[in-house]
Amino acid sequence: MFHKVLMLILGIVMATLVVGCNTVKGVGQDVESGGKAISHTAEKVSDKL
Repeated sequence: MFHKVLMLILGIVMATLVVGCNTVKGVGQDVESGGKAISHTAEKVSDKL
């Protein structure tokens, strides 16, 4: 039973990733925007210290 639920969850996650990022370029853009957001947040925290 646990195995079936785990496989269902994994399938949903994979389907979401495929739909959200259907190309390698799209994945690169997503990673880049995530990195920029992290950098921006780190700079804001650093400025407050």
